[in-house]
Amino acid sequence: MADESAEIVVIGSGAGGSPLTHTLVRAGHRVVMLEKGPLLRTQAQSPSGLSDFKRDESFATGSEKRITVQGVANTGESYFSSHVEPDLNDEPHVYRDSDGRDRVTIEGYTAQVVGGGTQLYGGVSPRFTPEDLRLATFNASRTDLRGDPGGDVRREARDWPLDYATLEPYYARAEELIGVNGTWDGQAKVPSVDRYQPPLEPNPISAFAAAGMDRLGMRRYRTPLAVITRDHAPSGRTVPTDPETIKTAFVNRYGDPLGLKSNTWVSLLAPLRANGTGAFDLRANCVVTHLEADGPRVTKVHYRDPGGRPRVINAGTVVVACSAIESVRLLKLSGLLDPAFDKRINPNGLLGAYFLTHCFGGAQCIVPVRADKSKTLDSDWATDHCARPEWIREQGLWAGGVIYNNTSDGALPISLARTWHAMDMDNMWKGYLYDTGILGDGFEDYLEDSFGRRLSVAFMANQVPQRSNRIELHPTVKDKWGRPVAYIIKTWHSHDQALMDTLADQCRRILEAGGDVRDVSSGSVGGSVVRIANHVLGGARFGSDASDSVLDPDCRAWNFDNLYVTDGAFMPTSGSANPTLTIEANSFRVGDALLDRLGKP
Repeated sequence: MADESAEIVVIGSGAGGSPLTHTLVRAGHRVVMLEKGPLLRTQAQSPSGLSDFKRDESFATGSEKRITVQGVANTGESYFSSHVEPDLNDEPHVYRDSDGRDRVTIEGYTAQVVGGGTQLYGGVSPRFTPEDLRLATFNASRTDLRGDPGGDVRREARDWPLDYATLEPYYARAEELIGVNGTWDGQAKVPSVDRYQPPLEPNPISAFAAAGMDRLGMRRYRTPLAVITRDHAPSGRTVPTDPETIKTAFVNRYGDPLGLKSNTWVSLLAPLRANGTGAFDLRANCVVTHLEADGPRVTKVHYRDPGGRPRVINAGTVVVACSAIESVRLLKLSGLLDPAFDKRINPNGLLGAYFLTHCFGGAQCIVPVRADKSKTLDSDWATDHCARPEWIREQGLWAGGVIYNNTSDGALPISLARTWHAMDMDNMWKGYLYDTGILGDGFEDYLEDSFGRRLSVAFMANQVPQRSNRIELHPTVKDKWGRPVAYIIKTWHSHDQALMDTLADQCRRILEAGGDVRDVSSGSVGGSVVRIANHVLGGARFGSDASDSVLDPDCRAWNFDNLYVTDGAFMPTSGSANPTLTIEANSFRVGDALLDRLGKP
């Protein structure tokens, strides 16, 4: 079959790829979007009225399988597959464990489905603070940092090549076009315009978190959530007559068959398909294998169609937005096939370096009254108290974080299994095995305490960038197409642990101050079994200096004319909150930059 041509090819349909696609298509440009996963329709989009979503988006109920990947420490162990993640034997990630041994996992995949990770996340959508974008400047002259004896923070911190004022209008655009509910009063971030929809009434159990924040003098606000509570004109979505029926704990970690959660498919892409212009060509179940270049221009995108047949698109502009780990992997695979490509994309050895997630953790307790936690969204109350510059300096920390209560945490049997002992992805089903006390009467007591009475408060905060935290290609493990898989090497810095301990203690204090609660405990990812975490960022950071970054300020690869990376890989620091809204805002910004560069179609 002859090669085809496309003006713009976007690889990935999540937070990094969809906003700029929306911008370009609305302006008249033609975009081919290649998505590795399936297109799952909502009830309203399906001719039969039945959604394509199941209730196992992140936890499968199918048969038990065994790891057959050879040469890793967990060969032969049991696992279960999810239909929006790759099968562990087909295309794993590999991580180096604390014992120095390699293990395969599907951690680091946010979701292979049209809409990407925005289909499965809880929708928590705060902005970053102005300080998040200038942490090098903020820490430049400090000598009071805890847990940083080698001066790594001052050496490795980087300012973003743009300030908050530049990004702010794109935050506002994202909040409007995506569809976010929440309140501004009490936030540390000041908006130019209020695009929030009104929040729903909080779940009764959240009153304990609100009371604790109030008693500690922490200004609070309703957590911004990417769920519409009113009809949403930009996407044409409508809400039920009684908006309170929107509440369902399934919003967190599951696809939404009603289309009320504002993932990028229902918010941005479906409206493009509905206009019928043909300028937007979405191709699901298509796996991009590598890019091909001629000097400074990427000329061809190689992919396999849903039948596994190799195809080629001659591309004018290429945007990579596969989620950070897989984007870095795609660029490295392309360089593996062509040394000239590798020299251009990675002349300074920074591609894959400075991989980031978030410092995160929190506290939990048992409250004296029972609430129906199935009637809720992901979170009710948040506070920026620990993101204030004065508080950060008082604590001897390099950065701060947002704290919010996890209203839906542990609301359903599957989510209890998912979160017990902070299990995640392929190993979540093992959660109860880590506590032998959950047997017989212990299991009944566990259910009695957990259903409707367990309340948790969590934080998200900046991780210290370390060059040694990186994404490579594994030397021996290959996927089902014979390509090296992603190899993730990551540790926690001593300052990360100090930061996590401090913020976990703040979460504990909130619960203790919240009322007559019991069994309060706190902790962080630094002391759990989670290896990678849910937010995958960095690995192709942008900057103003070509010798110190992979991408320029517009997220274009420095030595290519037409290659952009717009998922979380561009971030030089991970921010003080969930990153999705910031990735979306930046993608809208890059979309405007591309319009300036490409001109009118």
